[in-house]
Amino acid sequence: MSEMSKPNAPVQKKESNLFSILVIPVSLVVCIVIYMFVLGSPGNFVNNDTHNNPKVGNYMGVVYKGGTIVPILMTLFLIVLIYVIERLLTIRKAKGEGDVDEFLKSVKASLDKGDVTNALKACDKQKGSVANVVKATLEKYKEMESETGMNKDQKILSIQKEVEEATSLELPMLEKNLVFLATIASVATLIGLLGTVLGMIKAFAALAIAGNPDATALATGISEALINTALGILTSAVAIIMYNFFTTKIDGLTYRIDEAGVSIAQSFASRH
Repeated sequence: MSEMSKPNAPVQKKESNLFSILVIPVSLVVCIVIYMFVLGSPGNFVNNDTHNNPKVGNYMGVVYKGGTIVPILMTLFLIVLIYVIERLLTIRKAKGEGDVDEFLKSVKASLDKGDVTNALKACDKQKGSVANVVKATLEKYKEMESETGMNKDQKILSIQKEVEEATSLELPMLEKNLVFLATIASVATLIGLLGTVLGMIKAFAALAIAGNPDATALATGISEALINTALGILTSAVAIIMYNFFTTKIDGLTYRIDEAGVSIAQSFASRH
């Protein structure tokens, strides 16, 4: 990357790490509050008593009856939403201004004319991760043009190495927090099933204590237990879809970075 952007990198990394650390506990607190005071509001239940069944058609009360696993699943879902929004903003910023393909074409056209300065101006205008890598590579390009102590192959190798180093600085920022989405995608369904199993154990235990079969009570208990599975599947589905979406976008940016690096190295080789 360019020297101007390097001093800001530690600050941005620190802020990003702080964000990742705070998301989980803050989300948990928010979801517990929602579970206890919104879903668990007495107005959602018969006779305004949370120990009674939810009012007919009151789904907030039904979700509350899902049990103590529900706020955990709500937390996972909220975390997924927060990371999805954060990744959307990050990748939008990484794409820079304007079309990336058009930017690469303009850089190549400038290099074909030997106008490295104009190519650098295009990077400053486009911004974004691809532009950052291209700018760092072009600066190395200019440096190699005036370098007299290296042969042509060494200069090309130096340019290619600069592409790799600049890319290694950009990719972690693009891939950050995706591990959380991947983990939640795997874990959410299992936690939902755990909540359902615990709910069904509770329902059957209550039925056994009552001493006489009550189909209505059993059906109610099972439906409340299945809320956990529904929340788990929903959370997992959103996490999987968005994880695949983001990895596809990142792969596209990485491909363009590689393409730009090869193009710059070839341009240097053909002109020198």
